[in-house]
Amino acid sequence: MEGNDTTTTTTSSFSPPPYSSSSSSSPPLSGQSLPLPAQPSPPVIVSPCAACKILRRRCIDKCVLAPYFPPTEPLKFTTAHRVFGASNIIKFLQELPESHRADAVSSMVYEANARIRDPVYGCAGAICHLQKQVSELQSQLAKAQGELINMQSQQANLVAIICMEMAHSQQVSSPPPQLAENYFPTNPNLFQTNNTGFLDDGNNLGSSWEQLWT
Repeated sequence: MEGNDTTTTTTSSFSPPPYSSSSSSSPPLSGQSLPLPAQPSPPVIVSPCAACKILRRRCIDKCVLAPYFPPTEPLKFTTAHRVFGASNIIKFLQELPESHRADAVSSMVYEANARIRDPVYGCAGAICHLQKQVSELQSQLAKAQGELINMQSQQANLVAIICMEMAHSQQVSSPPPQLAENYFPTNPNLFQTNNTGFLDDGNNLGSSWEQLWT
C-alpha cells in the first residue's frame, strides 16, 4: 500500500504544465504565416575619393572634396593639387556655398591645366589667343559681307542693262506707224485694174503696155 501511494504521488508530480498561448513554440493558427528571419544587410564598401586616395588619408562621410573629385577621375585632383595645393582647395571650397563649389572646381582645374601648359601666362595667354581668333573672324566676316554687297550691286546693274537691251530690241523690231504707211501705201487709185485683169497704174501704165504690144 505504501509503495502504491508513493508511485502515485511521483507520477502526479511530473504532470505537464498547462498550454500557454504566449509560448514561442506554440503552433501557428490556420491562415497565419510564419515570420521570416531578418536577413543581414550586405556591407557597404565606400571607396575613398580621388583626393583622399592620393593624399593617403581616410575619407570621412562628409568629405568636402568627395563630390567634386570622384575616384574615377584621379587626374582631375592631381592637376589642381599640383598648382593650388590640397589645403588651399579645401579652404577655398569651405568658404563658398555648395551651389558654387562645382563651378569653382571646374575653374580651378581649367586654370591649373592652362598654367601647366603655359607657366608664364597661364589663362591670360589662352584668353589673348581666343581674343585674337575672334578679331580675325570678325575681319573675315566684314570682308565677306562687303563682297556680298558688291556682288548684289553688280547683279542689279546687270539686270538693268538686260532690261534696257530687251526694250531697245523690241523698239527696233516694230517700226513706227509712219514708216509702215510709207512702205505700204493705202491710196486706192495708185493701183487699178483694167478690163484685162492686170493692174493699171493710170495712163502711164496703159501706154507702157501699148508700146510693148506694138
